Amino acid sequence: MADIGGWIRGKISRRGLIGGGLVAAGGTAVCAGAGALGQINHTTHELPQAKLETVPAHRGAHGAMITVGDVDDARNGFDPLKILGDWDTGTISTLPTGQTLRTFEVVAEDKEIEIAPGIMFPAWTYNGRVPGPSLRATEGDRLRIVFKNYGSHPHSMHFHGIHAARMDGVPGAGLINPGGEFVYEFDARPFGCHLYHCHALPLKRHIHKGMYGAFIVDPDPSRHPDQADIARSRLLGTPENARWQEFVMVMNAFDTNFDNENEVYAVNTVAHAYAKRPIRIIRDRPVRIYLINVVEFDPINSFHLHANFFNYFDQGTTLTPTLKTVDLIIQCQAQRGILEFTFKDHEPGLYMFHPHQSEFTELGWVGMFDVAEALS
Repeated sequence: MADIGGWIRGKISRRGLIGGGLVAAGGTAVCAGAGALGQINHTTHELPQAKLETVPAHRGAHGAMITVGDVDDARNGFDPLKILGDWDTGTISTLPTGQTLRTFEVVAEDKEIEIAPGIMFPAWTYNGRVPGPSLRATEGDRLRIVFKNYGSHPHSMHFHGIHAARMDGVPGAGLINPGGEFVYEFDARPFGCHLYHCHALPLKRHIHKGMYGAFIVDPDPSRHPDQADIARSRLLGTPENARWQEFVMVMNAFDTNFDNENEVYAVNTVAHAYAKRPIRIIRDRPVRIYLINVVEFDPINSFHLHANFFNYFDQGTTLTPTLKTVDLIIQCQAQRGILEFTFKDHEPGLYMFHPHQSEFTELGWVGMFDVAEALS
């Protein structure tokens, strides 16, 4: 006879429990469907209606399948809301040739972080956060990244850009042991939405453990005279760019029991962060998202915008859209792009965004835009 008990135990996995709205935290189960809203009527299997009505609108989306409680951002050392627009532009100086030099300092360190209320993860980080700092430069700048490894394993920084082989951040070319230091130096090109990540082996573990971040290169308008106005809209610090509401979103996930299968999904690390605290945007100003997928153990990820459509610039290396008027795009690992859209013709309110893999949504990767007439 087949081992029915073994089959059942295999099906009732941690992933299945979280997917059903149940999160184990320090041995105490908390349930978005029951513990947070009231006791289930075991005759009708329904929740008390009066309790349901007390749930804020943005926390009731997707059947209130949402983690209970809040992550301690202060303990983590980073806040997902601040990560959205927290650009690291480095220390700026000028080389004798007149070229702009941007110097960045990045440190690798081991750090336990909270990825959902009560769920801790032993991460490997850049500058103590996951994702690492969002490095931003202008096309043609000389970049100097001083990288120090304070972690317990060999690490590196591999940039998706154009550079010399000796700056590639792979074994023999920028991979450093614990306690070591390496300086990566190259020019910022091409313009676009890129990323960096550790390239030490085993690669899937170094990426999955948190060693990645956004690497944004703004176009230099002088190099694109036929599209200078569009280029200026992407160049941080210009009046044209100031009109835009820009956000970096790194889609990531976490294998909490190290079985090569993710249990928690998110944007910028914390499950349901933007469902619990919707992203406030001004209705009549355009929105630009730098979207990057670094999810390990799943072949693809996606981004779907509710009640609206966007233009998409794959890799961000063009000033004209590669896709127009779409509401869903798919990215494999390390794929990235720029999304541009507006809510100017919409009424104010809450508008959802999430992947169109329902499992990812229910395991933490879902958020809301709070569209308003003005910031409050």
